[in-house]
Amino acid sequence: MLKNIPYILSPELLKVLCEMGHGDTIVLADANFPSESYAKHMKVVRCDGLGIPDLLDAILQVIPLDRYVPQPATLMEVVPGDPVETPIWNDYEALLLKHEKLQTGDIRHLERFRFYDECKKAYAVVATGEKALYANVILQKGVI
Repeated sequence: MLKNIPYILSPELLKVLCEMGHGDTIVLADANFPSESYAKHMKVVRCDGLGIPDLLDAILQVIPLDRYVPQPATLMEVVPGDPVETPIWNDYEALLLKHEKLQTGDIRHLERFRFYDECKKAYAVVATGEKALYANVILQKGVI
């Protein structure tokens, strides 16, 4: 056991977070995201059954976000005409404000396929059990 490490972070996820360097990105993917398809050239960390807000809270306790870019967190835009609401984004914003002092303007929103293109460049994908729609988030690691 380690002290001061959130219990929700598995040894595998901690290893990936530690391996990442400044500027590397990690995708926290909801249950609908095609994690295995997009992660053929990268690591997939399975966190089935866990929600993204809990994981995001834990991850932000151990890694910094990149302060050398204007928007170190990225969300997928809602597809125009899709009647889905995204209350989970409020949870993300609260956690990003709590841990990193990020405001709404510090969070980038990308069109669906541009978001997928960014995911292909990530160091790793964390496949979660998150059921909320449009719950995927990309984090860019910074320096301590």
